[in-house]
Amino acid sequence: MTRREIKSEVTGTVSTIATQQGARVSKGDSLIVLESMKMEITVAAPNDGKIADICVNVEEFVEEGRILIVLEV
Repeated sequence: MTRREIKSEVTGTVSTIATQQGARVSKGDSLIVLESMKMEITVAAPNDGKIADICVNVEEFVEEGRILIVLEV
């Protein structure tokens, strides 16, 4: 299996983690919601796969480019 890092495209705060480690996800599934400049940005699964690691916590501040989730595809 290939590991794919899903990174934040914005600087903001993690407001929701909509998955858990080990979960199987489909392309387009919501994984994390970030709040940035009073807007909510949904981070979706780019492929079908399995959540290998969640690298952030709810209410954590993240910079653009930070790894949020590692997906096994």
